[in-house]
Amino acid sequence: MATPLRHVRQVVDADPPAPEPDWAAQTADQIEKVVVSIRSKTADPLDRIVRIVVYGIVAAVLGVAVVVLLTVALVRAVDVAIPGAVWSAHLAVGGIFTVVGLFLWTRRRPRAGTS
Repeated sequence: MATPLRHVRQVVDADPPAPEPDWAAQTADQIEKVVVSIRSKTADPLDRIVRIVVYGIVAAVLGVAVVVLLTVALVRAVDVAIPGAVWSAHLAVGGIFTVVGLFLWTRRRPRAGTS
């Protein structure tokens, strides 16, 4: 008995059939790319700005504390160096601050547009 499909040739492809795409994985990867892109454009710059502001505030508070402590130390050192009551040390340190302030006032630049 002859085979009924004798006239049909079998075609063999050189390339194996491509596997079916994994739609769930591709969709998840695409969502992740979008989220990372949005985060890199919004949250990351905001994070840098917040860090700069926080470190600036910490530096300002520490700077004020250092200036206060150095002023107290200067008053105490002048009190030890100058005999008499503590008001003379306050007067001397106040005079130093006044002279420095007047010097800085003379070095200021006037604002543009003012006469």
